[in-house]
Amino acid sequence: MTALIPFKKNETLTIGIELEMQLVNLHTFNLAMEAEDFLRRLSEISHPAEIKPEITQSMIEINSSIHHSYKSLLIELQAIRNILAEEARKTHIGICGGGTHPFQKWKEQRIFQNERFSSVSEQYGYLAKQFTVFGQHIHIACSNGDDALYLCHALARYIPHFVALSASSPFSQEVDTAFDCSRLAIISAFPLSGTPPWMLTWDEFDEYFNRLADLEVVKNMKDFYWDIRPKPEFGTIEIRIGDTPLTIEKSAELAAYAQTLVSWLLENRQHLSRDIYLTYLINRFRAARFGLNATIVDPIQKLHLSLAEDILLTCDKLKYQAIKLNNNEAIENIIRAVTNKNNDASELRKHYEKLQSLPDVVRVQTEKWMTS
Repeated sequence: MTALIPFKKNETLTIGIELEMQLVNLHTFNLAMEAEDFLRRLSEISHPAEIKPEITQSMIEINSSIHHSYKSLLIELQAIRNILAEEARKTHIGICGGGTHPFQKWKEQRIFQNERFSSVSEQYGYLAKQFTVFGQHIHIACSNGDDALYLCHALARYIPHFVALSASSPFSQEVDTAFDCSRLAIISAFPLSGTPPWMLTWDEFDEYFNRLADLEVVKNMKDFYWDIRPKPEFGTIEIRIGDTPLTIEKSAELAAYAQTLVSWLLENRQHLSRDIYLTYLINRFRAARFGLNATIVDPIQKLHLSLAEDILLTCDKLKYQAIKLNNNEAIENIIRAVTNKNNDASELRKHYEKLQSLPDVVRVQTEKWMTS
C-alpha cells in the first residue's frame, strides 16, 4: 500500500508558483502542439526554474524557485519570461497566458506521452483532452501538517477572491461563455475535485489518505484535484483555483496576495467552522460567473457581500503584513484593479469588442505575455 509522505519541515511563508502556459501558432494563433520540441530546445540552454510538459502537447508548465519575497519572485519570473519568449520566437511559436484558449477544439489535442499523462488519459477518457486549460498554482510554505490543514480550511473563505482576481477565460470553444472564468467548469468534472475533507490534524489526514490508498483510489497527492491541497513533499499548501494571468507581473501579485493573507491567518488564528462550506460552491460559482461584480454569501455572519468590496476590506486588513513582507506594491496593484473592476477577463472582452476576431485576441494575449 502507498503511504502518505511525511509533511516536510519548512520555513514558513516562502512562496513559489506553477504556471500552465499556452503554445500558439504565430500564423493562425490556434494552439501549437510543439511542447516536445520546445522543451528539448529549452533543455539545451541555461535558464532559472523548471520547465515541464503538461497533459497535452500545446501546453508547458513553468515552476519557479522558492522565494521569500514578491520582488525576488517577480525578478525570476521576468527572467524566465524573457528567455522563453526569445526561444519561442526562434521556433516561430508564441506563448501566452489566459485560463482557456478561445477557439481551440479539445478533440484535436494530443496527450503528451509520459507515464502519468497516459494514465490520466486512460482513466478519465475525453476529460483528459478537455483538460487543455491553463491555471496558476501558488505554493506557500508552512511549518507542519496541522498548520497546512488549518490554512486549507481558513482560506476557503477567500477562494472567490483568487477566482475573480485571476479570471482570464471568458472565451472557450469559439464562444463568449458569459463567465469570467470558464476554466473551472472543466476542473470540476474530475471526481476528486472540490474541497479537502473536514480534518484538522495531520494524523487524521494521514489515516484518511491511507484508507483511500488501500482502496486503490489514490496513489499520491497529485490524485486530488482540490481547489486547495496540502503538499507534504514540499511542506506547503497549494492554492490551485486561479486561471493563468495574462502577464508575469499579475502572477507574482497573486502570489504576494496569497503570502500576505496566509501570514495574517497564521497570526490571527480563526475559529474554523464547517459552515463555511454551506455556501462554498455557490460563492465559487458566482466568482467564476461574474468576476469582480459578484455578490457572495458569508454563512457565518449571514450576509450578502460585494466580492470587490470584500477584497478591498481584506487588503485593508492586511496592511501590516504587507509592510512586513515588503508586498505593498503588489497589494496596491490589486487594490487598483479591484477598484476599477478590471481583471483579465474584462480586458479580453474589450479586445474582442474592438477587434471582432478571436485569433486577434490571442495575438494580443501573446504580445502581452511575451513583452509585458
